[in-house]
Amino acid sequence: MEWTVVVVIIALAGLTGSILTPAIKLNTSVTRLSTLVDSLNGKLGAMEGSNSEAHRRIWQELEGQKNTVSGHETRIRLLEKR
Repeated sequence: MEWTVVVVIIALAGLTGSILTPAIKLNTSVTRLSTLVDSLNGKLGAMEGSNSEAHRRIWQELEGQKNTVSGHETRIRLLEKR
């Protein structure tokens, strides 16, 4: 009778260990992934801000080029009329 109790306790301990070990590893992985996602979210936000600023500067430069091209067009038309 005493050996049966010992065997049952050992079996329960093994079962508990076989369930808890993967659960702890899973929890660790989820925590690590959550941290990485938060970090990527922050970097994405910073990149979007930088991207918006770069686009603003590009459009500003294009507007300047548009005026220059318009001026060249006017000069070419005047030269062609001569």
